[in-house]
Amino acid sequence: MSSSAEPPPSPGALPTKPVEEIDRVAIRFAGDSGDGMQLTGTKFTEATALAGNDLSTFPDYPAEIRAPAGTLAGVSGFQIHFASEDIYTPADQPDVLVAFNPAALRANAKDVPPGAMIILNIDAFTSKAMARAGYEQDPLPKLRDRYRVVEIPITSLNRAALQGLALSQREVDRSKNFFALGLMYWLYNRPVESTERWLASRFKGDLLEANLRTLKSGHAFGETTELFPASYLVPRAKIDAGVYRNITGNTALAWGIVAASVQMDRPVFLGAYPITPASDVLHEVARHRNFGVKTFQAEDEIAAVSAAIGASFAGHLAVATTSGPGFVLKQEALGLAVMTELPLVVVDIQRAGPSTGSPTKVEQGDLLLALYGRHSQTPVPVLAPDSPGDCFHVMLEAFRMSVRYMTPVIVLSDGYLANSAEPWKIPDVSALPRTEIRFETDPEGFQPYRRDPETLARPWAIPGTPGLEHRIGGLTKENVTGNVAYNPANHEEMVRLRAAKVAGIARDLPPIEVDGPDRGGVLVVGWGGTRGGIRAAVEDLREAGHTLSSIHLRHLNPFPANLGDVLRRFEHVVVPELNEGQLSLLLRAEYLIPSHSINKVSGQPFKISEIRAGLEPILGAR
Repeated sequence: MSSSAEPPPSPGALPTKPVEEIDRVAIRFAGDSGDGMQLTGTKFTEATALAGNDLSTFPDYPAEIRAPAGTLAGVSGFQIHFASEDIYTPADQPDVLVAFNPAALRANAKDVPPGAMIILNIDAFTSKAMARAGYEQDPLPKLRDRYRVVEIPITSLNRAALQGLALSQREVDRSKNFFALGLMYWLYNRPVESTERWLASRFKGDLLEANLRTLKSGHAFGETTELFPASYLVPRAKIDAGVYRNITGNTALAWGIVAASVQMDRPVFLGAYPITPASDVLHEVARHRNFGVKTFQAEDEIAAVSAAIGASFAGHLAVATTSGPGFVLKQEALGLAVMTELPLVVVDIQRAGPSTGSPTKVEQGDLLLALYGRHSQTPVPVLAPDSPGDCFHVMLEAFRMSVRYMTPVIVLSDGYLANSAEPWKIPDVSALPRTEIRFETDPEGFQPYRRDPETLARPWAIPGTPGLEHRIGGLTKENVTGNVAYNPANHEEMVRLRAAKVAGIARDLPPIEVDGPDRGGVLVVGWGGTRGGIRAAVEDLREAGHTLSSIHLRHLNPFPANLGDVLRRFEHVVVPELNEGQLSLLLRAEYLIPSHSINKVSGQPFKISEIRAGLEPILGAR
């Protein structure tokens, strides 16, 4: 979806109602998990990307495959925030809530600010449905006093629009989300052509006709009804020249895996077991077999990572993708990868836990697991992307680091980054870094654990290369020869060599750059998917007259070499994170500095207001 290749929004006939220009808006679609809210939000997002706006999205859906219809447990939501200027989050509150039933209203109305618009499918507000959602009395009278409530019989209008088609009542009703989509396209002057093309590629016959007809009916309803005296236009954002597309973190991560294969001129092997929210990566990578990537859906998490280690031993770029519960199961095999010193990238797309927990909710609870979850002394590098698009570049870096230092590397994404979307400038492939992989081929003087004096990496020798036969496995290795050895001095030497190898990666890392004054009162430190919320909160506080700085960590092990110096230049270090203070604990232990934590473990990303509220007392106390 290229913002440079598409014209400004042109939804069809010239409007007869006035068009009001606004800077930004946040819209939340909410309904049953079977109402197509994620599809509705995704199509609206694609149209918004084509309209040239900056955007940020937040899909929020239940973990159950199909929760009981009409209940709070089954509510699915999709929020999109779009603007004519840079934005960093999906917004704390929606300006418009489109609620398909009473449960969707009850689950989301508390987030809507007074005076905002709520669009209701009034057909769904029967006494039985309201009782099922937990309402003891009709909520609409109080709702009308607090909000601008627009009551539309979406179900009835959709049925009327689809009369004459050879479809069941169930099939007819399933398309009502496209009536609402067409209405919102009109209300915010979004282009409809991309959605029409998508429908034509996906459906045929009466199903295609039904979706096209209801989309156009919703659009026409907005133009003709007196419920909306005007429509709204968010002007195009001013962005750097280039070709952009809308991208989610999981898609970007998958493309990073494919790009690593191309840029390093080696086949990629992905071993995975299906798990939310990581499964999309396996699906997306499997679509690109034309690039020589191989995907393997294993029978369990242990088999998936073990197969990836085997692929690395055979000379492939190897990666395993998972989420928290599966990452735990991979720890023993990760210890094997540390002992054998083979390159491997393991991606943990974090979710709320413990155990199976809340599979579709977000958390940053696996940082300490990534660093210390294996037995014995098994240090590994850890990286974390900070936006959906950044997932692409982090994967390229992880593969380069893994091969250069002959070590497994862990990438910590999260459910928010995985599923949310943003405009992404498609990079110039010729400008992406290329890495030449050199395998050991000379048998003269070959030793499997002879180390590069700069990186301490051992050679990568592909099995079957004449003269390079060597022992490999999980038992303690003798330095240089790789023979099994149990003497105490050798064991200690190998432990410290592996630790020094990982610690030495800090020499390759760029120094931390401070956003704001490089010394002073308050420094906000973040990592991973909290970047957008932190950046927005810091900018809000600066506009309110406060002085504060921020940094965001991509490299969590080892830390950048200058991190300690940066931290010590500030009176207060504040760490917002979606856990109970794991990065804060690490900074205190490593640098002996006091730090303040702003923690949240509700399964939801930070709101800007929550970070701001955590910072204000510290700023006021200075």
